[in-house]
Amino acid sequence: MKKFWYAVFFCLVCFCVVSPESAFAQRRKITIKLASLVPENTPWGSALNRMARDWAAATNGEVSLQIYHNGSAGSEADVLRKLKGNQIQAAILSSFGLNTITPEIMTLSCPFLIRDNTELDLVLNELKPELERLINEKGFYTLAWSKAGWVKFFSKQPVYTPADMKRQKLGTNENEPALMDAFKAMGYQMVPVAMNQVLVYLNGGMIDAVYQSPVNVGGLQIFGVAKNMSSINIAPFMGGIVLNQAAWRSIPDQYKPELIRIAKNLEKTLDTSIQELEASAIETMRNYGLIVNQATPAQQQLWYDDVNRIVPTLLGKTFDRAMYTRIEGILKTRRGQ
Repeated sequence: MKKFWYAVFFCLVCFCVVSPESAFAQRRKITIKLASLVPENTPWGSALNRMARDWAAATNGEVSLQIYHNGSAGSEADVLRKLKGNQIQAAILSSFGLNTITPEIMTLSCPFLIRDNTELDLVLNELKPELERLINEKGFYTLAWSKAGWVKFFSKQPVYTPADMKRQKLGTNENEPALMDAFKAMGYQMVPVAMNQVLVYLNGGMIDAVYQSPVNVGGLQIFGVAKNMSSINIAPFMGGIVLNQAAWRSIPDQYKPELIRIAKNLEKTLDTSIQELEASAIETMRNYGLIVNQATPAQQQLWYDDVNRIVPTLLGKTFDRAMYTRIEGILKTRRGQ
């Protein structure tokens, strides 16, 4: 009988001492589902897979990233809804998705406000903390940013000046109302079109031009019809990795500094990779007949004057007034204005 009670006592001790540790270890196994609209066979896809491996190694397997590449988690609107409902815990979002979280971010994409990578770096270095604070206040945590290239005009007929573009019907992504409103205000002929219908609209004559990143244009073969690319940068195309706050809070604090470091390294790697990819895409398209319409400084100034004329009517509506003023102040200092 004594042996029986010794056995019971031993089991109870094991339950009280060993089982809680085991249960705690199980509780610490955190899986973060991350949605990406970007194809896996791109710099973004490779970088995310590497980040997943590095996170697992840095946390001894306690935090794992399960990545849904190629838009398999749905559209950007679907992804945002799932983020808020914790069906997924993290996502890569474009500037348009980030704008849905906090509208100040869309001001970075005001046409012809930020004009090159040097200016973009200058603005981001100063404003990143504030932009991240705004995102975090809406229930998210900003893990990393990426400069995803530049939006440019691709058209059937050459485009050097605003007048050249205004003679053509300009297709716009129906999910990008801010840019569409800006171009409408400047007098452009805007035609909403879904991304998967761009070639149909171009071939059918319903549109004559689009504004897209060169990488997208190359991937979708748009340059086969819209054979002209204006050299002028319209706006930077931004991307960011965000987690919902519930997911970020679930990660043990001891791991967070290293996970942030890994994400920031990814940010630097992507910036270089995306710039190389964009340059390579343009060169490849040129080899297959793309014509780059190189605007002179005087022609570029026509674009800047055209947008400056209507910007006051867009502030407080399409673009955040305070954020625009901040960006404009940073750039005026650099330009010596």
